[in-house]
Amino acid sequence: MSSSAGTAGFTKVCKGLAVVLVCGHIAIQICPSSLTYVALIPARTIPFGWNLLTASYVEQSIHGVLISTIGLLFIGKHLEPIWGSREIFIFIFLVNFLTSVCTFIMAISLYYVTMDENYLYMPISGFGGALLGILVGVKQIVPDQEFSPIKIKAKWLPSIVLFLSIVWSFFIEDPETCLPILIFGAYIGWIYLRYFQRKQETKIKGDPSDEFAFSTFFPGFLRPLIDPIASLFHQMMCGRSEGSIEARGYTVGSVALSGSDSIEASRRRERGARALEERLAAKEKKLEPKRDATEKV
Repeated sequence: MSSSAGTAGFTKVCKGLAVVLVCGHIAIQICPSSLTYVALIPARTIPFGWNLLTASYVEQSIHGVLISTIGLLFIGKHLEPIWGSREIFIFIFLVNFLTSVCTFIMAISLYYVTMDENYLYMPISGFGGALLGILVGVKQIVPDQEFSPIKIKAKWLPSIVLFLSIVWSFFIEDPETCLPILIFGAYIGWIYLRYFQRKQETKIKGDPSDEFAFSTFFPGFLRPLIDPIASLFHQMMCGRSEGSIEARGYTVGSVALSGSDSIEASRRRERGARALEERLAAKEKKLEPKRDATEKV
């Protein structure tokens, strides 16, 4: 987003979670054996079931904790003022927990397919899933805003980060310890925002708008292939017939249907854009006295 937005103050929940990430990294550096109890180690998840909750808040490498804390502070602050502290906390908690559950199931499945015990004992942890989920949230709220200095619209950020992560996974050792977290985090974040997030002012759940369809994460030429598959999974997951989808304004194929939910999705994006503009204006107002003092000097 704009450079002015980038200088705005960090938000309460994001600052608190950043402290947790830094303290967690320091703790495992001081006491490496503690990683056994807080990271997701599939063979030890039973009886150490709490690692499904703790694994997402422990970064094992210095570059991991730097990326997670900086990304959380600079990206999360664009969502928390719009969603509220309670909602962003719930969102991060759910994305992290469900990402750990999916990663656990994937690791157990890979073990039974390959009989490679490495999948059972590799320590998996990291905040990347929630970070991708937050990027999906930014894509939903302010899709056309640009991040400076890279000048990339918010709606493309989750897809670009996932693509670069997949490419990078071919050049690192044990990509299964980090790549699934990113993929599951982005997908679970989208699932929650698409179908389950409840808007307090309208009591409507989810965002059925065409601009937030699953196919929008892919290049345009792939969307005609992805839309029918996504529509099938939508009906399997939600148990809605095509008629009920039309009644609520869902997208069928590549055609956007009218409905109250689609209007509400547009209004929500407008509110998000207005909230950002208000924050920028407030920041500029605070900077004016400093500029005047500098000019007088």
